[in-house]
Amino acid sequence: MHDNQLTLDQIKPLADGRVGLAVLGFPINHSLSPHLHNAALAQLAFHDEKFKNWKYGKVELAASDLGKALPKLWDCGYKGLNLTIPHKVEVLPLLSSIDPAAEIMGAVNTLVWKEDGWHGCNTDGYGLEAGLRESLSVELENAQVLILGAGGAARAAAAQCLKSRCKKIWLANRSIGRLTEVVHVLSKTFGSKRIQSFALDSLPNEVGNIKGLVIINATSLGLKREDLCPIELDGFDPSCKIYDMIYNPAVTKLLEQAKYGKMSHANGLSMLVHQAARALELWTQESVSVSAMYSGVRA
Repeated sequence: MHDNQLTLDQIKPLADGRVGLAVLGFPINHSLSPHLHNAALAQLAFHDEKFKNWKYGKVELAASDLGKALPKLWDCGYKGLNLTIPHKVEVLPLLSSIDPAAEIMGAVNTLVWKEDGWHGCNTDGYGLEAGLRESLSVELENAQVLILGAGGAARAAAAQCLKSRCKKIWLANRSIGRLTEVVHVLSKTFGSKRIQSFALDSLPNEVGNIKGLVIINATSLGLKREDLCPIELDGFDPSCKIYDMIYNPAVTKLLEQAKYGKMSHANGLSMLVHQAARALELWTQESVSVSAMYSGVRA
């Protein structure tokens, strides 16, 4: 296996001694994950030869094919998988076990090979918190946070914010039905006092007036150049800090608005790196170099 993109039909058994890792998603062409992981694996291999046969690639996989792909990858010798849109929630019933923290988040982004099947974990929350701290000097404790979206990434982000004792979170989404479901799930674990929600086109005045509000885009709006901006920032205080989980393209329409409004802003590269490092640690049981991952993606 190499860094090239595969489809379901192209997944083949790995040669003896080879260990496969991969990210699954649709679309997946934009993913920089192989550059991160293979750079970190090269550094691990420098110190321990067993990692010379570990390689990370990507598989473009429609949601309808996930049930076929997971047992095939398990049988073919893959030891670890990352999941991105649209698989983070849909994978849950296909797992043999799930980490308690991921269960609370209601989404999984990392799968670890076990003898009885795939074990689900979530490193997105950790990656988000580390990324916010690194890129925007944001500490989640006592922060007020607006999260855009109600999919797997948004659920993980909201759970991490609540777990890290944020003061309050607002969840905004186009679909009220899905939004209501996420709020219900989170409220069962964290209570409802710190959680409010609204439709993306109905911004409450109180939210726009919050000083230092942290706005996190957890939707896929921005992956394509023709995408609409998930929210208009002209209704927000200029002290807001904007974090877009999307990292490719590096500047989305949301971040263009933030720059125009002179708001602190960052894309999701720091989140990608930190969640990836934690995932690779789960697979290798070794400490992983974050700096090597940054070097890999920048190269």
